[in-house]
Amino acid sequence: MPSFRVTRRVAHSPDNMFALVADVEAYPQFLPLCQGLRVRRRTPGAEGREVIIADMDVGYKNIRETFGSRVTLDKPARRILVEYIDGPFRRLENVWNFREEPRANGAPGCVVEFFIDYEFRSRMLGLLMGSMFDTAFRKFAEAFERRADQIYGAGGGSRAIGS
Repeated sequence: MPSFRVTRRVAHSPDNMFALVADVEAYPQFLPLCQGLRVRRRTPGAEGREVIIADMDVGYKNIRETFGSRVTLDKPARRILVEYIDGPFRRLENVWNFREEPRANGAPGCVVEFFIDYEFRSRMLGLLMGSMFDTAFRKFAEAFERRADQIYGAGGGSRAIGS
């Protein structure tokens, strides 16, 4: 049952990082293995919360899979929860948390926490794609940070905390 957790300090505000991760339609432009994404439904909720049901196409070489997930955007809490609905996994859950932490010079900054826990439904698919997914998940936080630098401007770097 693979899982991965990383905590990074980044040179962007928590609101900007939340918005970046919440923009699921942009994932195919920069996220490793993501070959396509389709939003099935977007439901606004109370107090700044929103739920997105989406299908993500992931692949590498000749292997391609689609999985559905429920993405709960909790803007007031600066938290994003992704729960598995259907596809090649037995289970998949990932959580993003964004905590304000100004940099030493007083400029905006935040701590980004990323956690993912997953298990493939098929042992064979797990053997074929498991190490590739593990490598990709390790690059996710970096991919989002590079994207933030492109959109919001390079902010002076980041560093991993206990990863």
